[in-house]
Amino acid sequence: MKVDEVQALGARLKAEVAKAIIGQEETVDLLLIALFARGHVLLEGPPGVAKTFLARCFARTLDLEFGRIQFTPDLMPADIIGANVFNFQTSAFTLTPGPVFTELLLADEINRAPPKTQAALLEAMQERRVTLDGKSRALSERFMVVATQNPLEQQGTYPLPEAQLDRFLFKQVLPYPSREEERRIVAEFGARTGPSEPEDLGLKPVASAKAVVSALQSVAAVRLTEEIVDYVLTLVRATRETPELQSGASPRAAAQLALAARARAALDGRDYAIPDDVKALALPALRHRVILSPAAEIEGRRTEEVLAALVEQAAVPR
Repeated sequence: MKVDEVQALGARLKAEVAKAIIGQEETVDLLLIALFARGHVLLEGPPGVAKTFLARCFARTLDLEFGRIQFTPDLMPADIIGANVFNFQTSAFTLTPGPVFTELLLADEINRAPPKTQAALLEAMQERRVTLDGKSRALSERFMVVATQNPLEQQGTYPLPEAQLDRFLFKQVLPYPSREEERRIVAEFGARTGPSEPEDLGLKPVASAKAVVSALQSVAAVRLTEEIVDYVLTLVRATRETPELQSGASPRAAAQLALAARARAALDGRDYAIPDDVKALALPALRHRVILSPAAEIEGRRTEEVLAALVEQAAVPR
């Protein structure tokens, strides 16, 4: 598949999702980039802004096997990855796979489970495999996690461990819709009865498994010049050097930002990455990987403001 075909595929996917999701164009773009960069996405927002429904619609348009885990305080790791259960008829242990054995996994309200349970996803997200009783089992090549979380100030939430956050390529903060968008939502869904399914809204698969794999191969061929590599390094290393951040982004963040820039280039019909690809993705790729310093918090600074300033100050390659 050529990059112009990747661009056309992305346009078809976005048009199909738009049949059911009003607004959220930036979020859909990030989901597509994450898919073709083999990354995962964390969606944060208040209840009722269609985080879960968006994930279901995205899976439907890609014809991905969809799995869902509702995270709760009493959820155990075995509820995610499964367990070997003894079968008295055969006198042998049989694997009962958990919901992680799917293609698009929705980890709903992930920050309502304690860190021990959240950690059950680490191997799956990083290596696309699960180890049960010392035996590794591979997950789908198209495996992707879309996690949702409520704002941390809400009751019953746990902060995600840094190791967990670093596995997410993007963190997207979903705002409330504009008045016009909300009016369309009320007019469309307020006239329906019962829960709406993606199929009820006319969504159909527009990309096969073969097409997605071919698009992944096209992204792998997108060129990354030395100037773009140095630009990514400049941005990421700046997060470790500024006194406004107590903790900066990891080398994994730099590698994933570069890969995401290549995926964005392919979706834009280019076989080479440009500085604008990096700048456009820097905030969602880094906001969850850095921690404000106590002094910056006292001054009322926000993570987004600090990162935006670092991006603005970094020299852009010509």
